[in-house]
Amino acid sequence: MTPARIAELLEPFLRAPLNSCHSEPAKADEEPAVLSATQLERISTYIDILIRWNARINLTAIRDPEDIVPRHFGESLFAARHLFPLPSALPSERAALQGRVTAPKETGASAPASVADIGSGAGFPGLPIKLWAPLISLTLIESNHKKAAFLREVTRALTLTNVNIQNNRAEMSANTYDAVTLRAVERFESILPTAAALVAPAGRLALLISAAQESRAHSALPDFAWPEPSPIPQSRSRILLVARRPVGT
Repeated sequence: MTPARIAELLEPFLRAPLNSCHSEPAKADEEPAVLSATQLERISTYIDILIRWNARINLTAIRDPEDIVPRHFGESLFAARHLFPLPSALPSERAALQGRVTAPKETGASAPASVADIGSGAGFPGLPIKLWAPLISLTLIESNHKKAAFLREVTRALTLTNVNIQNNRAEMSANTYDAVTLRAVERFESILPTAAALVAPAGRLALLISAAQESRAHSALPDFAWPEPSPIPQSRSRILLVARRPVGT
């Protein structure tokens, strides 16, 4: 698929999200973000590898690139744009805008924002988030050996750095992260507490789920702060839900 066609298909997903207070929508005439030529070429390469591997192992039931781009890349980049908006927001957000968080002041340094994608499968949403915000430190957690091998090949082919692929279950991870993502996983309600345990204080949990699952997420994690969900473009029922873990919990 050509980069131009990929850009066309992704355009609805790259419009500006709500502002930092989640109270004002983006302006109707505001231009969507534009991916660079390098980002589009990497997505094209990613699609080629995905289709080739999908003939051998079941990575996705969606086979047509015309459907793969909006369903997988579009949804993932929609989450990326909400987690790491472009540098047009408030000055206080500029560290996060570049995919970075501030390290403790006594170190006098900054560290990459850490993101963990649980049950990464074919790499969504984790790898597109990395393409969007290349400075993040990304951990892909995938227990299936063949899928983990696929993730390693894609990471190498796209020449991505600071990507850690953990071929084990999320319950075995001892680290916490600034953001944790969860999409299309089995045992949704049972995995939520595990995902929550990986979120650092004041960190965020980003769920790409159906609207019907929203109340179950609230019930499972009552200590998290739950804003209004963001409807995913071109979907009747799917939403992005980004909750924040309070400090001290």
